[in-house]
This record gives sequence, structure tokens and C-alpha cells, in this order.
Amino acid sequence: MAITASWEVNTMERELSDNYVTKIIYRVKGLDDDTEKARTTGEVTFTKPSTLPSDFKNYDSLSESICITWVRDALGADLVTAIETNLTNEINFINTPITATGKPW
Repeated sequence: MAITASWEVNTMERELSDNYVTKIIYRVKGLDDDTEKARTTGEVTFTKPSTLPSDFKNYDSLSESICITWVRDALGADLVTAIETNLTNEINFINTPITATGKPW
């Protein structure tokens, strides 16, 4: 049993005037041996600076990996770890439940 987290970009919002990305909605899938057993979603909002930075990347040149890096950087290491830990805990509970429902007859 190998539990992993898979980060994805669900969708993004941008300003049409200059293609500045203002929001990324992300999804993190909790996988157990490549089978999705849990997921969480969230969003990160980016404040546009008064002038675009020198390392500005145009919308058309973005990749999912670049955007995931932005999301993880914006969330910070502690929150990224908490998200992944919560998914792992949820999968462990699914795999080894401590309660059950039903009738004995």
C-alpha cells in the first residue's frame, strides 16, 4: 500500500487585458496504489502588482507544473503538509475502519 498525493489544477481565472492569473483552483487527490480514495479542493488568489515582474509568465506559456508550484508556494510548506497528511489519514481510515453500520441479523 503506497499512499501518495497528486496535485492538479482544476481551473484558473485571469485578467484578459494582460493574462495575469488572479486565481488558481486546485485539487489534491489521495491515491492508494494509484486508486483515488480521497480528495480535497481549494483555491489560491494572487494579487496583481502595480507593474508586472520581470519573471512574468504569459498565460499561454504556463504549464500545470508551474501553476502547482505557485499554489504550493502560496500555501506554504506547513499547509501543504497538513493537506497531504489529512488525505493520508482519511485513506488509512477507509482502509482500516473503526466503526461499522448494519444489523446482526
